[in-house]
Amino acid sequence: MKPTEKRSFGRGATDVTAFAFGTAPLGNFLHEVGEEDARTMIDMAWDRGVRLFDTAPMYGHGLAELRLGQALRWKNRDDYALTSKVGRVLHPAPRASIDFAPWNNAAANTMAFDYSYDGTMRAFEDSLQRLALERIDFVFIHDIDRFTHGNAQPEYFRQAMDGSWRALEKLRSEGVVKGIGVGVNEWQVCHEALQQRDFDCFLLAGRYTLLEQDALESFLPLCEERGVTLMVGGGFNSGILATGAVPGAKYNYSPAPAEILAKVARIQGVCQQYDVPLPAAALQFVVAHPAIRAFCAGTRTMQQLDQNLGWFDHPIPPGFWETLKNQELLAENAPVPPDPVGRELLMN
Repeated sequence: MKPTEKRSFGRGATDVTAFAFGTAPLGNFLHEVGEEDARTMIDMAWDRGVRLFDTAPMYGHGLAELRLGQALRWKNRDDYALTSKVGRVLHPAPRASIDFAPWNNAAANTMAFDYSYDGTMRAFEDSLQRLALERIDFVFIHDIDRFTHGNAQPEYFRQAMDGSWRALEKLRSEGVVKGIGVGVNEWQVCHEALQQRDFDCFLLAGRYTLLEQDALESFLPLCEERGVTLMVGGGFNSGILATGAVPGAKYNYSPAPAEILAKVARIQGVCQQYDVPLPAAALQFVVAHPAIRAFCAGTRTMQQLDQNLGWFDHPIPPGFWETLKNQELLAENAPVPPDPVGRELLMN
């Protein structure tokens, strides 16, 4: 697969690249990224042909949007697609008064959840101001999942379906944005949202990876039926599918349990048999599903970005996927990448 392969996203005729540049690390997530390094990474992604960029007000309390907008300021706006999110409203505040965790030295804004109609409209307009770009193509309602809200999730979900949905549907109907969706950590939340409202696209963090394919049961078939497309982030399950089954490996932001370590070790055995890097298999598996049009990866160094782009088009023989399925390491009905020899484009 090629990271620059063009695929349609949303329900319109918007083409995006199969590899998306995620900007969470540029918000100084856990570790600080310098201004020059942030700009160099965006420029490097552009020079390598990446034309899909994802950001959010949450990332560094607005810092990622500021950095991305500055780097894209003088690019032809029709040459790339941009996604951002609503659900949090930022308010300027004295830097010393802000608890930035888990962001490091972020922008001087506090954050508050707001899934109301007015709050959603304000969040959208504020994002446009921080980016200083003429439009945002796709907008996701951010973090209406149990991972974020715990037992309060049903109430936040209801607020979003009543408030954020109405605001985004108005923006879509007026042609201000090309598509609207939900960006969360749980496919079940996407599934419920699609059953209740008319969405075009989703951003799913994990939950469809080499380790998890439960979304094949109901959610992904419904997406195909409705013509809805996805971008998937977190395809390494927060680390273990990049590092392998090593001591301290992270799975969904926590130390990997024994059963996950054991399964990843078995997958690594197949990778060694076919001389396939584990991260390459993880990246390419995700975008093989016809509803999933892009893999969104956030990087904090040029080396990481270069590695991700290289893994994306590393040749993988079809026998590799067959062996994973034969060893029950992959769902039998999971779509896999086509044969790299003489293959045709997966999508038009």
